[in-house]
Parts: sequence; C-alpha cells; structure tokens
Amino acid sequence: TSDGYTFDTAGTYNTSGEDYVNWAWKANGSGSSNTNGTINTTATSANTAAGFSIVSWTGNDTNGATLGHGLTKAPQIIACKRRTSGDIAWYVYSEAVGNTKYVKWNETAAEATSAIWNNTSPTATVFSVSDGEGINSSSHTYIAYCWHSVDGYSKMGSYTGNGNNNGTFIYTGFRPAFIWI
Repeated sequence: TSDGYTFDTAGTYNTSGEDYVNWAWKANGSGSSNTNGTINTTATSANTAAGFSIVSWTGNDTNGATLGHGLTKAPQIIACKRRTSGDIAWYVYSEAVGNTKYVKWNETAAEATSAIWNNTSPTATVFSVSDGEGINSSSHTYIAYCWHSVDGYSKMGSYTGNGNNNGTFIYTGFRPAFIWI
C-alpha cells in the first residue's frame, strides 16, 4: 500500500505464535536498467546519499559476470538472493570477510571459502559474481542489496569481542539509531 503492506491472515509469513523479522528499504523508486556491468540489470534503484542500492537481474551462468550497483563507492556489504525456484539462501559479501568468502544471512555457520564473488572486490561501479546456482544461474532472477558507509549516517564494519562486561567500543562517528549485528 502507500504506507506499508498487509499479509494474509495465515500462511508462510503470518503463522500464529511464530516470530518474524522484516526489513523494508526504499532506495530511489522503481529503478531502471544499469548497463555498467556485463549483465544489464533489470532494475537498479540507488540512493547514493544513503549509500544503499537494490539491484535485480536475470542470471546468465557466466563466471566473472559483473553488475552495476548504482552507488558512488564500492559496496562494503552485498546481500544476494535468488528470487525463483523457492531458494531461501542469502549469500552475503562483506568487505571485512573478503572476496574469497561468503556468509549466509539465513544460516548460523561461519564464513565459507568460495569464488562466489569471483575473488574480486566490488568497485565504485560494479560487483562480480560467479556462475553458481545461488548467485548467477541462467534464466533465474536475483536481487541484491548493497551498502557502503556514509560519514555521519551509516557505518559498516566488523569488530572482535572482548568477553568483558563493558564490551567492545565501536567508533561510528555518530549516535546510531539502529544497530544490526
């Protein structure tokens, strides 16, 4: 709707007594095709001031394919998901983990070594993907959410816990309104 959304009274995303989480972002409208990579995106919606973009594409099963993300800096976090065939895996690139590994949002396992990002870090215009089923299989559609830090607005990064009751201090340069760990 114009100010939110409504689920059916029951079903996969609204079962009584179950807990759910929701993320809702608006980058910059419905987006348009981005031709900066070897795959033309079907829609890239970018809010460059916020350091956030949403990228959708149809896979081409080509190792080393690149996609334009629409931002002015290289993304520090990219979360990709196949939208067809009921795949629930979220493959996540993190600058802190590096381009030879990935983590999955929907699993508790540690990072896994893989060439899913073609062992290539994102640039100020594109990010790279392999030819894998979960990231760039032919004829399947995908979505990616891309973020980079913006001074005074957002901070992406990592930290090492210290096991102390006072915790680890993480400098952001501003007072956060939302912390996602």
